[in-house]
Amino acid sequence: MAKIVKVIGREIIDSRGNPTVEAEVHLEGGFVGLAAAPSGASTGSREALELRDGDKGRFLGKGVLKAVSAVNNEIANALVGKDGSAQAEIDQIMIDLDGTENKSKFGANAILAVSLATAKAAAASKGLPLYAYIAELNGTPGVYSMPLPMMNIINGGEHADNNVDIQEFMIQPVGASTLKEALRIGAEVFHNLAKVLKAKGLNTAVGDEGGFAPNLASNADALACIKEAVEKAGYVLGKDVTLAMDCASSEFYDKERNVYDMKGEGKTFTSQEFTHYLEGLCKEYPIVSIEDGQDESDWEGSHTKLKY
Repeated sequence: MAKIVKVIGREIIDSRGNPTVEAEVHLEGGFVGLAAAPSGASTGSREALELRDGDKGRFLGKGVLKAVSAVNNEIANALVGKDGSAQAEIDQIMIDLDGTENKSKFGANAILAVSLATAKAAAASKGLPLYAYIAELNGTPGVYSMPLPMMNIINGGEHADNNVDIQEFMIQPVGASTLKEALRIGAEVFHNLAKVLKAKGLNTAVGDEGGFAPNLASNADALACIKEAVEKAGYVLGKDVTLAMDCASSEFYDKERNVYDMKGEGKTFTSQEFTHYLEGLCKEYPIVSIEDGQDESDWEGSHTKLKY
């Protein structure tokens, strides 16, 4: 058992140029774990709260000094002396100490950073890579599987300054036998997509998450460009590569009118109509995954989609 001897929080800058929380956890024996909390451009109202300072004179209100203070004071005081390998206990201590349903006292950014840093430190103390340590925590030691990457290659919505409503268009290299091969397929499709867009006179600037962010007449046009890129790269769509989308529908759902207002296409849809719209895209293209295909409060849409 390696006890926690020090917990440090600090404010760093993330890949979007915004502040985030970094936590550093020290265990007995000199083992250290370092982790930073991620953040997204589009978030739901029921998600765990990412605590920001709100001081408009500093980082436009996005500073995280309050969350950092929670790490350096309340959280550190509660965790020092605890067993660093007791991950569930460590997490529960922070959740109970926060005491809110959505982690709004300390911020999910503070709690997550400390939780992950603790896991990294504990993994180091056992001489294990993080994935192997997590497998142990899960009760499945030695059982590993490499994830199938979902690569975001066209950005829209909150991830790009363009007219595309759907936030992410992704590819999945399902025909790959190894992760290395999957990454190669993804890279080849991505570079061929650049050629496709250039040939059509479209912008190849990239969005928030590294995918291309052209202005397009419709969401279907994004899928058509990806299909062309897959084929240009020498692969078969639906066999070697499948498609996925993150609609982030809450970002274009008009709660007052109860419609999905897709300004990029100049169309509005009721809940049921939007379900049929997505169904049509799935019939035309091998889309195997749709994330946030309705607004978080659109229960009618959820029930309708469960029928398909």
